[in-house]
Amino acid sequence: MLETDLAIIGAGPAGMAAAYTAAQSGLSVLLLDEQSRAGGQIYRDVERAANTRGHILGKDYTCGLALVENLKHERITHVTGAAVWQVGQDCELTYSVAGKACQASGKRLLIATGALERPMPVPGWTLPGVMTAGAAQILLKQSGIVCERAVLVGSGPLLYLVAAQMIRTGTAPLAIVETQSFSDMISAMRHLGGALRGWRYLTKGLALLAEIRRAGIPRFTAATSISIEGDGKAQAIRFTSAGRENRIDCATILLHHGVVPNTQISRSIGLDHHWDPDQRCFVPQTDGWGRTSLSAIFIAGDGGGIGGAKAAEIAGSLSALEIACDLGAMDKGERDHKAGRLRRALTSELAARPFIDRAYPPFVPALTPKDATIICRCEEVTAGDIRRYAKLGCIGPNQTKAFGRAGMGPCQGRYCGLTVTELLAEANQKTQEETGYYRIRPPIKPVSLGELSALAKTESAKP
Repeated sequence: MLETDLAIIGAGPAGMAAAYTAAQSGLSVLLLDEQSRAGGQIYRDVERAANTRGHILGKDYTCGLALVENLKHERITHVTGAAVWQVGQDCELTYSVAGKACQASGKRLLIATGALERPMPVPGWTLPGVMTAGAAQILLKQSGIVCERAVLVGSGPLLYLVAAQMIRTGTAPLAIVETQSFSDMISAMRHLGGALRGWRYLTKGLALLAEIRRAGIPRFTAATSISIEGDGKAQAIRFTSAGRENRIDCATILLHHGVVPNTQISRSIGLDHHWDPDQRCFVPQTDGWGRTSLSAIFIAGDGGGIGGAKAAEIAGSLSALEIACDLGAMDKGERDHKAGRLRRALTSELAARPFIDRAYPPFVPALTPKDATIICRCEEVTAGDIRRYAKLGCIGPNQTKAFGRAGMGPCQGRYCGLTVTELLAEANQKTQEETGYYRIRPPIKPVSLGELSALAKTESAKP
């Protein structure tokens, strides 16, 4: 078993920043990441794509190059293609690389697995040709592929960024269909002071909107009654906006209404979580350093609450400073001195977040969809099925597995979990906190019997 001072899961902005900060402090670092190159989702494939597509993806993307370069530090062991499928409360990890199971142990563990794009189950969302806006962006970053005859649907600044990037490639989207309303913007105004303190985000957003306007891309706001039409594949989007019914013929539909923390690993360890009513999701309980309810385990970045790439980078560095202090690599005075500047920067980065959350809320009809809408794609369970289970006495997501296999597919509830919680809470007239979430068990990722067998042989060979 490989032993290290700090084991990190995830080589996104939080994981990369934490690895470098810890290594500079004198700690040995093992950085495990499922991708073939560092960067996470936000900086995906940045080393390779920055030169060829940096002008399309923008400066916010290419600034990830510095973080990736820092991973060359001699105290950092960066393992790519590593799928972590079991994590212990004692900071022991089991993961697979190229079909071979491996184990490692850290004196401290940092989970930096980032966020998942919130599913947007509307009628027709499972048709071929429908994907998330984030998935479309990954295609552009990694392969240079641009979706043609596409319509962007949902809410949130990512829609504007993806639209602008598509415009720069010469393949602009047909339209942007937005679900946020004027009343959402009015509700957000009480947080305008924070938004002004985070003026850089406002400036970027206004610049993206100006770019979209110059390209002549139609925008529809306060959209309702959204459905996707198609015979075997997506062929059109239908919706109501400004009191009028609209239908747009298209080949691709890109859905997005926010991102949520990826809590699969933190759930599997049994860490404490709480419901965030603003972001409508469960969030791990952490302190100001990212320390969780298990003192040796930390969470940094969007996996501990959505804040964006820069905030994740700062949070990763803060966690690394505390871990270095824990392990005697620096004293509290040095830790606090270095953390002071980081905390000021983090406050600035997060200042606009309350405004953004209120101005671009999730699309409510997709949080509790109509009965006929599939919400668990793996097992083809509909929203109506979940409501029926509730009438039969189902009170929590974990019970739905027995009632109808919801959450038991390959994704293990990553994409249907929050929808199941919302549906059961509504049906049983309980809060989301009372309703709870799936109980996650290893293996967290698919693993072959051969890998398990080889690992068992390794264990039996130990003295």
